[in-house]
Amino acid sequence: MYRSACPPMDQVLTPPSLDFADARKRMVDSQIRPSHVSDPRILAAMRDLPREKFVPPGLIALAYADADIPLDGGRFMAAPLAIARLVQLARPESGERALVVGAGTGYGAALLAACGARVTALEENLSLVAIARRVLPALAPDVVLAVGALAGGWKDGAPYDIILIEGAVHAVPPAIAAQLRAGGGRLVTVRAGRGLASRAILAEATPAGLTMRDTFDCALPALRALLPQQGFVF
Repeated sequence: MYRSACPPMDQVLTPPSLDFADARKRMVDSQIRPSHVSDPRILAAMRDLPREKFVPPGLIALAYADADIPLDGGRFMAAPLAIARLVQLARPESGERALVVGAGTGYGAALLAACGARVTALEENLSLVAIARRVLPALAPDVVLAVGALAGGWKDGAPYDIILIEGAVHAVPPAIAAQLRAGGGRLVTVRAGRGLASRAILAEATPAGLTMRDTFDCALPALRALLPQQGFVF
């Protein structure tokens, strides 16, 4: 079972010098490989991708921690194990079209691209987009960065073989579901629950709509832009 929690911000310290290459190796060997991640492409990419580049400068000490990293606007960067298992669940194949909804600073999109997918990274938070624009051209130059409302998906690249929603949701917005390729398209995300009740799900497009299957426990924070809007209660 995967569980992640963010440490209090007043406990985040940035040492004057960090050996990031060693941190990547330790992350893979202690967090990722022992926890049901066996895809060699994912393991190799996580050893190579400098995760610290995708983190705001003041939080780089958290880059390789087994924790979600808080970002601007109530957003977060998913813990390494969570994103590794979600990408593996998507079963990416070389050349497939992939959409990452709520791509944040772009680490998950870069990981999918390293597996051979042609990735569009959709984000609406402009401060996170700014980080992704700075990092992706050097580390994942084939990723297309799209800026727009998350709930609408990104029609320009549809239909997609893979859609990865980076955060917990109560339901998949219809506009996003409609952009998944029928007959083999896969959508992966986390079904929001209470605490440890959250589960990673694999959804596949069929003529009757999405069929969803629970897979593993994954207490990923909610992606607020995709949660149902609360109306007035009288």
